[in-house]
Amino acid sequence: MATIAVGKGRRREREEDVFVATQWTLMWRKFRKHKLAMVGTWIVILFYVVTLFAEVIATQDPIKRNTEFIYVPPQPIFLIGGAHGFGPYINGLTVEEDPRTWRKIYTLDKAVEHPIRFFVKGDPYKLWGIFASDIHLFGTESGPFFLLGTDDSGRDLFSRIIYGIRISMSIGLVGVAFTFILGSVLGAISGYYGGIVDFVIQRVIEFILCIPAIPLWMALSAAVPKEWPSTRVYFAISIILSLIGWCGLARVVRGKMLELRQADFISASRLAGASDAWLIFDHMLPGFISYLIVSLTLSIPGMILAETSLSFLGLGLRPPAVSLGVLLQQAQNVRTISLYPWLMIPGLVIFIVVLAFNFMGDGLRDAADPYK
Repeated sequence: MATIAVGKGRRREREEDVFVATQWTLMWRKFRKHKLAMVGTWIVILFYVVTLFAEVIATQDPIKRNTEFIYVPPQPIFLIGGAHGFGPYINGLTVEEDPRTWRKIYTLDKAVEHPIRFFVKGDPYKLWGIFASDIHLFGTESGPFFLLGTDDSGRDLFSRIIYGIRISMSIGLVGVAFTFILGSVLGAISGYYGGIVDFVIQRVIEFILCIPAIPLWMALSAAVPKEWPSTRVYFAISIILSLIGWCGLARVVRGKMLELRQADFISASRLAGASDAWLIFDHMLPGFISYLIVSLTLSIPGMILAETSLSFLGLGLRPPAVSLGVLLQQAQNVRTISLYPWLMIPGLVIFIVVLAFNFMGDGLRDAADPYK
């Protein structure tokens, strides 16, 4: 009986805790129960860690050409059985040329072993463009090391994917930041003031939504001068994606503002002399910030896919910039894919990133209303 009483007491404490806990605490409790969302969140965090330390994680300079190692397949890593006993190592490569097709054929040289070490010296770089170094997270001290193979110029695909993740993931964040500003401000103004302001903003949204997305992206991207440097093109693509993506968020914000503008606490603040800007940005928008976070989280993979599509078609980022879409340009024909299937690995990375964001967004969407 005592055990039953203790169990009932703990359950009563948990029930009472629900009523005193903050909304963010309740959201976190519900979110962490969503297993797929937690897995997706950790994957997303891992990818953003990669974007922060891409120079260190990459084994080589992404634009370095190894002309003697063109279209090298991914090198297998061995853990046990080498001359060094236990520890990761790779074998050397021997190159033969097919006399009929002139295609290079690479085979493993079992007699040559290159141990894989952590924090080895390699190609020099500047971390975040500030700190000069040549220390890489892992690699070999000698011999070729191509974890995911090479492309048609002998560039290390693993290093290029690492840098491509940085560009594609950051474009998603920058594009969503612009989307958040445009969607929140214009949606809030439309819903709060109504009348002719609401009419004009909604007609603009409907006009943009009526235009097919891909032709609109292509038209705007074609307007970007080809002589622009990659950095300027990067920001131009981010702005182009946000100019199209803000409409859905603006409609969500407008609907919430129409619901809240007649609330009692808004009327009381208005009578107390609060300005319109104060009411919108300090009282009304924070009231449904959880929904905005969910909407933004679900829109990031859309931004990443949009950039990938534009770069794949040659309308977005262009070499020497490295993004996942740029890397997929080499896998545009069936013959290349059949001979060098590892060139499709950037597509697998995109799939994992988008799936992780969707899992995380689903968990946030369920947790946004913690009282259900």
